[in-house]
Amino acid sequence: MTETRQLHINVNILNAGVFGGSWRVPENDPLSAYTLEHYVGIARAAEAARLDAVFLADGPGLDPDLTHRPGNSFEPSVLLARLAAETRSIGLIGTFSSSYNDADELAVRLAGLDVASGGRVGWNVVTTAGSIVPRNFGRPGEPDHGARYERASAVTSRVIATWAGQAGAAPAPTSPQGRPVLVQAGASKDGIALAGEHAEVIFTAAQTIEEALANRRAVDEQAARFGRRPEQVAILPGLSTVIGSTESEALARRQLLAELVPLPYALGRLGAQLGFDLTAVDLDSPVPRDALPAPEDAGGSQTFYRLVLGIIDREQPTYRQLLRKLGGGAGHRIVVGTPEQIADDIETWHRAGAADGFNVMPDALPSGFDDFAQQVIPELQRRGLFRTEYTGSTLREHLGLPVQPPLLAAPPVLAGTW
Repeated sequence: MTETRQLHINVNILNAGVFGGSWRVPENDPLSAYTLEHYVGIARAAEAARLDAVFLADGPGLDPDLTHRPGNSFEPSVLLARLAAETRSIGLIGTFSSSYNDADELAVRLAGLDVASGGRVGWNVVTTAGSIVPRNFGRPGEPDHGARYERASAVTSRVIATWAGQAGAAPAPTSPQGRPVLVQAGASKDGIALAGEHAEVIFTAAQTIEEALANRRAVDEQAARFGRRPEQVAILPGLSTVIGSTESEALARRQLLAELVPLPYALGRLGAQLGFDLTAVDLDSPVPRDALPAPEDAGGSQTFYRLVLGIIDREQPTYRQLLRKLGGGAGHRIVVGTPEQIADDIETWHRAGAADGFNVMPDALPSGFDDFAQQVIPELQRRGLFRTEYTGSTLREHLGLPVQPPLLAAPPVLAGTW
């Protein structure tokens, strides 16, 4: 009998939770995301459940508008250092912008974290879209999509070369995993090319198994083009979970979460994705698909724009229905049900080859993750789909990825510094 492939599961500690109103759920402290104890507690619970890693999303921006939900309260490298000291085995993945970080400084910072953690660090490589961040750096506006990805490729290559001692600096300190794991999120043509070139773990936003399989084929083709083996690239879609002890309880919680999302926040998020102001729109009118630009012509994140277009094409929703579908702007696939039903969904995607695992984004933190760790993980373990103990000590070992030797090729020259 063929051995069942083991799932890889991370938890995304997205401040108070993935939903726009998650900080308002009655069982959680609305200000907990501004405390270290919040993140440490979730990381320890994730380690006790034997998850592969905790995942920190981030953008190098100081958004002045905290009217409708908390923001990210700690810079990732600072928080990862604390989590490394508070845990022993779980992986530690942080998001660091290729658009606004200096490659050589970032390489040294991540290498130091990797050594300090005993080889447990991963770097989620992202380009940064939006108007707030460039203003924080004294720039008049953001570069176009293609320029962001051109720089991302060059910055990532430079960071890898610096780790190998090929960028005019001494080699990075020795880590048990060789170098940090490279994670990438982005489903545009440029994003898939970057994933094929560098990524070892890919964080996707697929809504259907068919979308996920198409994305995997595209990534595999790009990986092969760069001389890489597709089986050494793990695909981990984002998965937002709403869990109840019964199906009706889960559906009632989903309804509560929809009601708790501040409408101005949800409209602002969706308007940013669609590219126009929605403050005066009739919420019960259909979203005008014909008025929306092609993904290649849209600004901001093409990944989430494509996701929204896919929902519009499949379901022809009103604005109100689309806002509810997106959880107030969260964007990732939402699964609602009992622990067994959540496990069924995870198993279906995994056995179809659509996912090697998931980047789990609980509805509200910490309560939603407590339910996942204490109820869904044991169900996956009973089915033989998830580990009951760690068999290694590094993130690469958890993910089944090889230790990476130094590169032999010279690093490219960085693209323009806009």
